[in-house]
Amino acid sequence: MPSRIARPLHKPAMYTRNALRALVPGELWRARRHALFNEFDRMDPYGQADIEARVSYYNRLTRPVSLPDQAEAIAGFSNRGKSSAYCGDFQHLIRHFPRHLRVHYRFGDVTETPDQPTFVKSRPIDQRAGNANAMLLRLNAIRHYRFCRDPIPFRDKRPMAVWRGKSNRDHRVTFASQFMDHPQCDIGCTRHREPQARPWHKPFLSVEEQLRYQFIVSVEGVDVATNLKWIMASNSLCLMRRPRFETWFMEGTLVPGYHYVELKDDHSDLPEKIDYYRRHPEEAEAIIDNAHRYVARFRDPRREDLVGLLVMERYFQLSGQKDPIPVPMGI
Repeated sequence: MPSRIARPLHKPAMYTRNALRALVPGELWRARRHALFNEFDRMDPYGQADIEARVSYYNRLTRPVSLPDQAEAIAGFSNRGKSSAYCGDFQHLIRHFPRHLRVHYRFGDVTETPDQPTFVKSRPIDQRAGNANAMLLRLNAIRHYRFCRDPIPFRDKRPMAVWRGKSNRDHRVTFASQFMDHPQCDIGCTRHREPQARPWHKPFLSVEEQLRYQFIVSVEGVDVATNLKWIMASNSLCLMRRPRFETWFMEGTLVPGYHYVELKDDHSDLPEKIDYYRRHPEEAEAIIDNAHRYVARFRDPRREDLVGLLVMERYFQLSGQKDPIPVPMGI
């Protein structure tokens, strides 16, 4: 986990990195794409199968599609008026491809499936693949993919549940109001846009401070819960209701009771789950170990780039912009 001193430097470092990447000639980025695809060809069958499964999950298109009128040529992509966090991640991928190719994207918290195939950060979970028009990419990574190092073993943490989050959704306020005074919890909302303090407001807690607790609750906001990734990388136990939205982290593949502890939709069984896992720490530690193995799939930057490029490659092929090459298509 970044130290208190290093954390304020994280965003400037990202901007500097993105600026330096823009100086690299396009020919080198395209050569890197070919090199990564060649690495895929040389992988063992298990590695290839894992990547193919992820590519097919993120990009669920299975037949040719037409480009919408709003699709932009890579050469014309501009940062103007857009989030720099999204632009940096998106540009990092598209600069690997010829500049005449066209892409359709939507930045921000996407909670509905677009009418046309669109690159997004988030989408509703739909196991029937009814969300195929929402093609997931690893966007806004500076906010969502900062995994932590947790030096505190589960049994050495405070045997309580903690949560902090903005009061930007009614279900968050309801949750905080329900448990703000519970003796087994340190739960509350940080102030959002309220003109005055409310009973459910509590002081901000850093990630380091929350990691002192055995149980950390993950509560979705506009779309996904930002804290889910670092909780699952920690030695604390993740408790949450079944997620409604998913991102590059593939929240829709998480298994209750194996990767996290599932709560009822109204969170009413939170004290019961705290009591159970306090009495059965070995079961909590087994779930935490499973969560660590799940997180490990997302820690290799080079492999993450490869998967993202293959997701885009499938889009360019199915939209008729590139001739098929032997890359994982899932069809």
